[in-house]
Amino acid sequence: MISCDSESKKQQGPLRSNWAGNFTYSTQTLEEPDKGEALLAAINKQEKLKALGTRHSFNTIADSQHRQLSLAKMDPNIQLATDRSTVSINGAVQYGVLAKKLQQEGFAVHNLASLPHISVAGACATGTHGSGDQNGNLSTAVTEMEMIKANGEIKVFSEETNLEELRASVVHLGALGVVTRMRLRIEPAFTVKQFVYENLPLEQLDTQFDAIFSSGYSVSLFTDWQGERVNQWWIKKKGQGQDDSMPETIFGASKAKDHLHPIKEISAINCTEQLGIEGAWHERLPHFKMDFTPSSGEELQSEYFVPRTEAVAAIHAIYAMGTEIFPYLLISEIRSIKKDELWLSPAYGRDSIAIHFTWKADWENVSKLLPKIEARLKPFQVRPHWGKLFTFDQDYLHGQYERMDDFVFLMKNMDPSGKFINDFLQKNLLSKG
Repeated sequence: MISCDSESKKQQGPLRSNWAGNFTYSTQTLEEPDKGEALLAAINKQEKLKALGTRHSFNTIADSQHRQLSLAKMDPNIQLATDRSTVSINGAVQYGVLAKKLQQEGFAVHNLASLPHISVAGACATGTHGSGDQNGNLSTAVTEMEMIKANGEIKVFSEETNLEELRASVVHLGALGVVTRMRLRIEPAFTVKQFVYENLPLEQLDTQFDAIFSSGYSVSLFTDWQGERVNQWWIKKKGQGQDDSMPETIFGASKAKDHLHPIKEISAINCTEQLGIEGAWHERLPHFKMDFTPSSGEELQSEYFVPRTEAVAAIHAIYAMGTEIFPYLLISEIRSIKKDELWLSPAYGRDSIAIHFTWKADWENVSKLLPKIEARLKPFQVRPHWGKLFTFDQDYLHGQYERMDDFVFLMKNMDPSGKFINDFLQKNLLSKG
């Protein structure tokens, strides 16, 4: 019985889809080991395999025609280091779960994405981010990563032993192995106050762009690309317990009188508290509450990163397409990310501005729009989010990452048999040359 409990639990049931429901995985076989021995066995016995996180990617990055592997049933095993400077976890842990544990111990990670439901390993593997001029993406908190290679060997990447090797592997797109443990840098817990302003005149971006994005610890602009205005300006400021009142207007934008959803017509009941109500970092940095679990996004997402120096011109280029975009858009979000040195990070080597599109579930029309948007953004050296929808070809992608060839060499060295290679990696990284 003990042996059976440790066995990998394999499902060949109904077809499974991603969170948004826009993509059905090519395999019905899912391995769900709950012990380390079963995990290792599941990796060793398969010729082809792909790790699956919380299914929040919108493209084929986690797809497999053979079988997938989830670590969701493994022990989260959240452990603070003795010096309280880092925390180690099972990579399948969701950020919301980790955040609650850290808060109980008086600690925090530096930033969180819009949704707290995503897994740490999946978010870091794709370069997912929050916002803030001085905040790197979520991957920049990783100080150590343990991975099982295709041959069953355990490989540890650590900044203490080889910083450049860690930088090469953190944003790995699932191409190097299965992440079993991660160590993240932490800091003392802090509080945040969130304020929302409406109808920021678009012209203010031309002269006040830096002031707008430095107005808080984390800043987001929400727009539907209509008219000469930005719909909402969300400012998340670190709270210190003292009076931190905000003016009624800033740069022509008016302070909201009530809680708002990024799409104003939708109830804000599932959004994190606004109106300057101070709260714990993990209850303010995401836009949505952890206890709100979206079962289906019923949406599509794309996101494009441009150098901060090109951001205003890039934003105006998209506003020029506003009437064409609007019929298929739910909302767009614009955020800032500090540059990093992670080889495949969309913010590699440059402070970046991310332009995010949340689309209606209308792939027929969205698929026609994306090449037009990408053509507008190409002059600004745009890079796409690896886990969202884009149409760039491989030659373009290789041209945007100076360490791409080095990463492909690392990938072939880590996985010479191609166990973790799927159509996404073949199309975007490997078929060149």
